[in-house]
Amino acid sequence: MSALRRAVAEVYRDLGRLGLNTGSTGNVSARTRNGMLITQTGATAETVNPDSLIAMSLDGTILKNGGNAGPSSEWAMHAAIYAADPAAQAIVHTHADACTALACLNEALPAFHYMIASFGGEDVRCAPYVTFGTPELAALATKALAGRSACLLANHGMIVHAASARQALNAALRLETLCRQYLLSRSAGTPRLLTQDEMTAAMRRFETYAAGKG
Repeated sequence: MSALRRAVAEVYRDLGRLGLNTGSTGNVSARTRNGMLITQTGATAETVNPDSLIAMSLDGTILKNGGNAGPSSEWAMHAAIYAADPAAQAIVHTHADACTALACLNEALPAFHYMIASFGGEDVRCAPYVTFGTPELAALATKALAGRSACLLANHGMIVHAASARQALNAALRLETLCRQYLLSRSAGTPRLLTQDEMTAAMRRFETYAAGKG
């Protein structure tokens, strides 16, 4: 059993433990030399295990099926993101409450907090709604992620990518926290948004941290 399989299964279990997933919602994947490993359709935090993950190429060919079920219905969205961005090494998709609530407003997460810059830009975009599990959703999510490591999916949820499954989980937690804080601030008034100069400075600071100089 590979360390990568263990990591993907552990992250999917943690999504349930942390309240970012309920039931069989959401999915986790990791890039491999031949494509990706991804959780099965219908998997839950209780049933997922390293051996149940499905190895597949980015064109949808199943290389190794760990059980009776097929891959997550959102496999095409994961594959499209890997194909578009070499920096994406692992992906987490959830229907976490605050992210989904904001996505149901069909709104981006704006620059109300400097931590937005940690996702690579001045906001976290919201991809337009289309039916789940379709090539159209894969294309729209990939477009919303251009230059970013996270996006919302209108009337659906959110998706993030990172350099590892654990880092993708941490990014999903960060995005859920920020969406919750933004919705709370909106309920109390009108949040002050940071200026372009302020966000540019924050992004530069994150580059310094990424280089290990922070």
